[in-house]
Amino acid sequence: MVLYKFTDDTEINNGPKSMSLLAKLQRDILTEKFRPGDKLTEQELCREYGVSRTPVRETLRQLETDGLVENILNRGCFVIGLSRQEYEDMFELRKAYEIQAVRWAIQRITDEEMERLEETFEFMEFYTMRNDIDKMLVINAGFHQIIYEASRNRMLQKTLTTYQNFLKYRSEGAVYEKDYLTTVLEEHRAIFKAFIDRDEKAGAEAMERHINRGRERRCG
Repeated sequence: MVLYKFTDDTEINNGPKSMSLLAKLQRDILTEKFRPGDKLTEQELCREYGVSRTPVRETLRQLETDGLVENILNRGCFVIGLSRQEYEDMFELRKAYEIQAVRWAIQRITDEEMERLEETFEFMEFYTMRNDIDKMLVINAGFHQIIYEASRNRMLQKTLTTYQNFLKYRSEGAVYEKDYLTTVLEEHRAIFKAFIDRDEKAGAEAMERHINRGRERRCG
């Protein structure tokens, strides 16, 4: 029985205009508002998003670095997006990196980060009790971000943050079963317990289960 339906319509207005525009264009490309092959012009993007040419140029350069667009000499900028195979590969890579991140984080986490992780998990419990799936998804991302930071590896943190941002758009319009919140909470409880016990093996196994089940939920 389906109880929840989630659509990510969170406002993206924090930070400089170029970063706000980047987040919006990433979303619009990955949700195929702009489809592969579409041409993106500075003039049209300025009008569409209400910004000047400078943030548009900065954003298009970053999107090209991310592999989401291609700038073809004398022709312009065209959307590439991500194929189904690229999404599948990203799931596999994310799983491997998440497992490594949790191992390093259990070794390297500071007392202050451990307090933040505990507080974040308590928020997860709170929003699960309130059946607030939108807040739970935001807190879920924050829980993982603390682990990325605690891994003390900037490249791993950057890569996982990018994967997290890209993969979340696969959930837009998704439906969630009635026990979704409690199931996800218990998966995070196992991860959190591994941090309390300083058990890298248990943490890696709990994270692998969580990522695998998350993939099944997205594909189910």
